[in-house]
Parts: sequence; C-alpha cells; structure tokens
Amino acid sequence: MTKQDTIQAAEDTIAITHIPLEMLYVSELNPRKTVSEDHIESLAENIARFGLIHNLAGLEDDEGKVGIVAGGCRLRAIQVIVERSKDHAFATVPVKLAANAGKAEDWASAENAAREDMTPADEIRAFGRMKSRGASVPEITLAFAVTEAKVYQRLALAGLPAPVLDALAAGEISLGTAKAFTLSDDEALTLSLLEQVKGQAVSESAIKNALHPDAIKATDRRAKFVGLEEYEAAGGNITRDLFSEDVFLASPALLDRLFAEKLDAARVELVETQGWAWAEARPEAWLNYYELDQAKLARLYPTEGDLTEKEAEEYDELADLANGGVLDEEGEARLSELQAILDGDYSEDQKTHAGCIIFVNSSGALEVTAGLVRSEDKKAAIAAGVLSAPQTCKSDAPKSPYSQKLVADIQAIRLASVQAALLAKPELVLDLLGFGLSDASGSFESIFGLRFERPINAPSVEDGFASEPRLEHGIDASEYWQTGTRVEDLSEAFASFREAGKKTRNAQITEAIARTLPYQAGGAAFFGFIAEEAGADIRKHWTPTAENFFSRVSASHLVDLLCTFLDCDDRDERVVAFAKLKKAEKAEKMEKLVRDPTTQKLMALTSDQKAIIDKWVPDCS
Repeated sequence: MTKQDTIQAAEDTIAITHIPLEMLYVSELNPRKTVSEDHIESLAENIARFGLIHNLAGLEDDEGKVGIVAGGCRLRAIQVIVERSKDHAFATVPVKLAANAGKAEDWASAENAAREDMTPADEIRAFGRMKSRGASVPEITLAFAVTEAKVYQRLALAGLPAPVLDALAAGEISLGTAKAFTLSDDEALTLSLLEQVKGQAVSESAIKNALHPDAIKATDRRAKFVGLEEYEAAGGNITRDLFSEDVFLASPALLDRLFAEKLDAARVELVETQGWAWAEARPEAWLNYYELDQAKLARLYPTEGDLTEKEAEEYDELADLANGGVLDEEGEARLSELQAILDGDYSEDQKTHAGCIIFVNSSGALEVTAGLVRSEDKKAAIAAGVLSAPQTCKSDAPKSPYSQKLVADIQAIRLASVQAALLAKPELVLDLLGFGLSDASGSFESIFGLRFERPINAPSVEDGFASEPRLEHGIDASEYWQTGTRVEDLSEAFASFREAGKKTRNAQITEAIARTLPYQAGGAAFFGFIAEEAGADIRKHWTPTAENFFSRVSASHLVDLLCTFLDCDDRDERVVAFAKLKKAEKAEKMEKLVRDPTTQKLMALTSDQKAIIDKWVPDCS
C-alpha cells in the first residue's frame, strides 16, 4: 500500500484514512447486492456537485486492499466520476477502517438498518428551505437523489401553512388531504377546516368542496361554452389543482352572466344574420320534444340537395375511406362539403315564417332546432306554401246534446266509480301498475299518472363496463319523448302482459323502480344506505382500464395510485421505474396491473395487494 494520510476522527478514536481509489472495492460483507444504474448515475451527479458528504467504511484485506462494507453505492458513483473525467478530486478516498471483520460487519448492518426514508413532511420542508436559498429544481433533485417530478410535487406543498405540515408530520392528515389544501388561498379557512378534519377519514373531494363550495369545474357545459379565456378576460378567478388537471372557476355569477350573454348573442345572430323570423334561447341542457308537441309547433325541414353523378361517386369513395378510418383531413373536409349539399338548407321563404330554439348541450356545444312554426304563424306559412294545411274531414254525425262541461263531469263520476272498484281488486291494481311501468304499455301512456324518468346509468366510455341487461333502456331522459314507442291496442297488450303471470309482473315493477333510482337519491348518506342494503358492488360491473379511467387522470395521480396498490412510497424501485414512463404507457401498465395475472406476478403482488386492487374504486364515485 502506498503512503496513507491518517486523520484522527473528531468524535472517536477510529482513524479515517485516505485510500487510493484503485485500492478500493465493494466487500462481500456489504448487504446491498443489487443497485439500479439510475441510482448510481444520480448519486454520481450529486457527489460531483456537492462533494462526498459521508465517508466510506471498510476492512483492509490480506493483500492490503480495502473492501467497502458501508458506502458501496458511493464508491460506485466515485468510480463513474473518475471514468468520465480526469479532472477530479478522488485520487484518494476517505475511509473509516474497521479493526476486524466482526466490527466491519456490524457497521455494514447498522448503516442499512438505520437508513430511513424521509417522511413527506420532512421532504416538503427540506426542499422548500433549499428552494428559498435560491437552489433550482435540478439542484434539489441532485442533492436528494430524487426525480424532478417529485421535487415539483413537494415544492407545491411547501407553501402550505405550518400547521398543515405539522399535522401531516404527525399523521393526523394524509398526503392527499394536504394536497387538497393547496387549492386554498385563505389561510384562516384552511386552518379552520384543518381542525375539523384532523384524524378523520375525509376524502380529498370533500375538502375541495369545503374550500370552494361555489366553484364550478372547467368541465361544466357553461364553462366550455363560454371558454376560460373569455371568462378570465372578464375578470373571473380560476383555481388550478396542482396535483391533477382540474380547473375551478370561482365566480359562478360571472360565468352565468357570460353564458347568458353568449347564448343570447347566438340567438340574435340567427335572426339578424341568418334571417329566421324568431329565435328562442333555452337555459336547459336538452330540448323536450314532447313539450314542442304540446305547444303545437309545426316543423319544417330543409330542402334536400342533389349531387351530380361525379359528386355522388366521389361521396361514395370518401365515405368508404371514412368508414375504414383512413380518410385524411382534406378528405374529411370534402366529405363534409358534399354531405352539406345532400342535407340541403332552409329557403328564405321557410325562414320568414319559422324560427329556432337553441340550447347548450352537456358537452358545451350549441345545438339549434330550426324550422319551427308557431301556432299564430301557421296560417301565413300555409298561404306562402311552406307548410301543408292539415287534412280535415267534416263529420256527418249529429251535434252532441251534451256540453263539454257535462261530459267532463260524467267522466269524473265514472273515474271515481272505477277507482272505488279498484280498492277491492289489489291484484288488478298491481297488474296495471306493472303494465304501466313496463315497456309493454309503450313510452307515452300513463296508466296511473306515473311515468318515471330514466337517469343515465351507463358511462360515456363503456370499455370495461358490463351493464345489467334488464336495466338497459338505450335512451336518456332528453331523448325519451323523441324516440319512444307507442302501443296501438292497450287492451290487447294488457291481456298479454297478465298472461305472463305474477312473477313477470313483479319483476317488471322491480326493474322499473330500480331503473329510475337517481344518483345519490335523498342525499349521499341515504344513497349509501341503499347501496349497502342492496349489496351493491361497482367492481361487479366495472373494471378500470386505460381507456375508461387511467388515461383520463393525471400522470402524477397514476404514480400515487400505484403506491396505493403496492402499499409503498414513491421511492420503491417499481414506482421509480413507473414514474419515468410516458402517460399513455403508465395507463396501459396500470390496466395490466389490474387485469393481467402475469403482470401481477412480475410485480410480485401479495394476496393483500391483489385484494386492494380488486376492491378499489375511485373516490369520486
């Protein structure tokens, strides 16, 4: 061995000796056998920038070389630095030498046993202090050997009031709860709410709602229709969730005003620019076509256009390409032009006698129902030839001796007698109830004045969703009156219904009542009671996939979710590797983790972890 420069340790009598780098190697006593290359690379950058903060510890062998028992990763990182640059300060390395193999083994075990990851609260404060001293995110990343994504996430929490971080450190709130508090810029409200949720199992969404009870998500149809830029330009405040893609509009009154103004501007444009006789703007997200029938509005339709023979051939070719999914942008534009010719347009005469009803649908898009003729305009429209006169025939029957009021009275008396008779016929009443609630009576009859709504019970993305066939109704409430069915002979239909028996009748009543249950009927608590009593299980009908869930949340949320599934923190090697994937790759990986037994085996999932995954549902349900 060459000459050694011995330094007396400040706190004990164990010598720290500078050993030539080529005399060092990782000892078999070192418990860390497998180390990721990424970790060594990160550590090398850290040491190159900040120096070797902790000395190595080792045992001298019979050949005079030193096997490192504590600090093997640091030695590997120093070797990487030396290989890449001749200009370095590691010709010799400070090493604390053990007196014997027993002592060296004790050191090796003690260092690894004592190594403990920083808590999230400690990381938040440490990263925040370094940032306040002017350090950049890359510098913090090097100093703590973590990813930049993690640094950004922790720094987003560094501005929280100290009591929130204290509660996180004490385990009184979760990291997710702390993240939810970043939406608030009202410290008094934050601290007041903090005292209420300490030690409580409160969801992130509940905290967000408490912080911004009147806030409207940017996914709201009004926000989509108005647009965030126009809302902000008008002085509207926006809050962005630092840990997801959610955006909240904090000025609902302003949004409502802008929505009404833009909708009215669209109405005025239909009249003043497009030439319609009138236009009415509806605030609802749908149009009730049954209401239009009740209002006795007639409907005009545009005159269909004709394509030339050449245009017809071109249309067919483009349509085939579109159906095959290989039509380019230019082709799509041309196909739309040809389709517009086929669809035709309203004539000026039609517009002179008709109008439009407009509304903004649930997707935030403007929908126009055009060509509507009001009762008071029908006569003029018929005279102009744009509306056909109704076909009437004069009856030869003699005039009835009964006034309409008398007829109404006699009908009321008959109804009362039938109702009284039904009191003694409960089975008939149940048959009529089942018949009236089922599709056997059609969509428009109302036997007992009952016609239940059918709330949407299927997601917009149906991948991974298995519906109950008996509850499928194919249409939602906004389309019900437009696409429903009619029964020509109710007596015959009722007779057939009764022949099916009581079991079928009771099943129809059960299905009809179950189908009409709205989301959170009676409030969240009562709805939860119904779900528990019924033994409902979302995962029996829905499995999270890349398409229906994982690709629709932020990449950072996927990392947090993986930690939940694996019951670990984000320093786990599996999580570190996952965090480096692109979002689409993360989504696919998560789907495989949920559905693919081979992936679960490769990820070394325990039975408990599999149980967590099998039962998990999003906290927004």
